[in-house]
Amino acid sequence: MKPLARLPWRWIGLAGTLAVSACVTVPPNAGNNPTDPYERVNRQVFAFNDRFDRAIARPVAKGYVAVVPDPVRHCIGNVFANLYEIPSGINSALQGRPGDVANDAGRFLVNSTVGVLGCFDVAQHLGWERNRQDFGLTMGKWGLTPGPYLVLPFLGPETFRDAIGEIPDGFADPISYISPTRDWAYTYAARFVDRRSQLLDASRMVDEAALDPYEFVRDAYLQRRRSRVYDGAPPPPADEDPDAPDPAPAGGAAAH
Repeated sequence: MKPLARLPWRWIGLAGTLAVSACVTVPPNAGNNPTDPYERVNRQVFAFNDRFDRAIARPVAKGYVAVVPDPVRHCIGNVFANLYEIPSGINSALQGRPGDVANDAGRFLVNSTVGVLGCFDVAQHLGWERNRQDFGLTMGKWGLTPGPYLVLPFLGPETFRDAIGEIPDGFADPISYISPTRDWAYTYAARFVDRRSQLLDASRMVDEAALDPYEFVRDAYLQRRRSRVYDGAPPPPADEDPDAPDPAPAGGAAAH
């Protein structure tokens, strides 16, 4: 079955409907930010995602941390990260970065063998740091602008460019080719719980520090993605002309 056919479009559509119909307080100036013209809808989806997270995802992740020993959780997380070396390497090649391609390929080969299918990050001890590239970053390095900020049901913060990038990344993801469908779903669920468990501290920080969690997450996401497109050295914002495009990113070592 094709990766796109496996995506839960029906459930995502239902989630979007529920999110939009939810009762959420929206600031009167919502939508005035040029990077977030769909803020009114985004806040509805953000509220839905937050309710889902608090009711289901976060409790499951906390239970996972409480029950599964730390070494086992690290092993599981490393296995999933090791599989992502494949799409990361593909994107490094599309960006014209042979050094990063060699790094990603080397990490995958070493960790898949000496590291016992990726359970142990042996490559890191050899000086090969993890380099997570995706097609959203690839398009950014090609000079495509991010487009409007979006919040997608279950998937969370994106830009239009990053949302489009999810499609080729889905085809490059080795997990999308697992069959039968039941095993594929179990594997995706395990990866989701693993990733959510790694973000428990971050979500706690947002809850405690942010007066407006939506705005905090949006600004942090956009700044992080922009920094990664420019390898950690983004140009200063074009304050005098907000419609002026950023200069094309120069090639170089990836930011980790």
